[in-house]
Amino acid sequence: MSGTSLADQNLAQLANWLMYSAIAVYLLAFVAACAEWAFGGSTKVVRASAAASAAQRTPAALARGRTRSVAVDGATGSSTQVLAPPAATSPEEHRAPAGDGPGAAGGSPRADLVGRIAVALTVLALLLHFGSVLARGLAVSRPPWGNMYEFSTAFALMASAAYVGLLAARKPVRWLGVPVLFSVLLTLGLAVSVLYVDSAQLVPALHSYWLWIHVSAAIISGGVFHTAAVVTVLYLFRDRWERAVTAGRAEGRTAGLWRRLPSARTLDKLAYRLTGLVFPLWTFAVIAGAVWAEAAWGRYWGWDPKETWAFITWVAYAAYLHARATAGWKGRRAAVLGLVAFATFVFNYYGVNILITGLHSYGGLPTR
Repeated sequence: MSGTSLADQNLAQLANWLMYSAIAVYLLAFVAACAEWAFGGSTKVVRASAAASAAQRTPAALARGRTRSVAVDGATGSSTQVLAPPAATSPEEHRAPAGDGPGAAGGSPRADLVGRIAVALTVLALLLHFGSVLARGLAVSRPPWGNMYEFSTAFALMASAAYVGLLAARKPVRWLGVPVLFSVLLTLGLAVSVLYVDSAQLVPALHSYWLWIHVSAAIISGGVFHTAAVVTVLYLFRDRWERAVTAGRAEGRTAGLWRRLPSARTLDKLAYRLTGLVFPLWTFAVIAGAVWAEAAWGRYWGWDPKETWAFITWVAYAAYLHARATAGWKGRRAAVLGLVAFATFVFNYYGVNILITGLHSYGGLPTR
């Protein structure tokens, strides 16, 4: 940080301490979120088999099936078992029930308390995280996303903010805490241990107001795409479990985890809505990048590796949304396409910056 004032050096050091503090609090929040899953109760629905259904399809049996319930109070939380009526239903209706997430309806008060603590710690970590990014920017009087370390911390900030934003909107998404916090910790851990560089001034090509516009749009888009990808992965696991329950197979050792998630259909819709919500912003980010390229290099498009992969990511997400809207793709096929699209976004960031040299090689990777 040669050439910087003492105040700027102090701000840079403050940014580092705030980042380490944020990571520590994120870790506590992650542990609390895991504990909520461990202590939370669940709600089971046991479906009768087709053979039993045919044998017991009488008015009296149906009446008993509709009214019979058994409440069980365990040491680690409450659990309710409901025997559904053995009437003939469609395969979709035989699916496992929608979960409420740990600490929600059907969960124990202890799990709910731990879950609220996890949310409070996540908010505190988010504030510390924001303070670190802000202090880093103030230390060099520029946007704090001029290299891979800074972009990674800002990206993780947006992913965490997207989760907290859903909670603030009173969406029942506390079950997202474990996977989102895990991925945020992984991103920040990689940033501080591998990608970290001292704060410094930018190369001349990045001295533009478009840095605020283009890169901030890309960071926000990436944070929401990240959350949608996490939901998609959870959907695939939940859908697999629901199919096993429908087919009458054993639920497996991890059934307690998947039972507490919302239904596969709900997860699928949430991933689709998140992607559709942020796709216009990603489109704007790509267009803004082209406008900035014209101002910096005298051409809108030059098939630079970063530009090319940004366009590939746009096409992949456009294909996902188009398939959902016109071809009626839902479920596993759409989920795979959505994850492929997110993989192109991740490769555009890590792969292109580390492995490929181009006009956008501003990763600022540390030399060791």
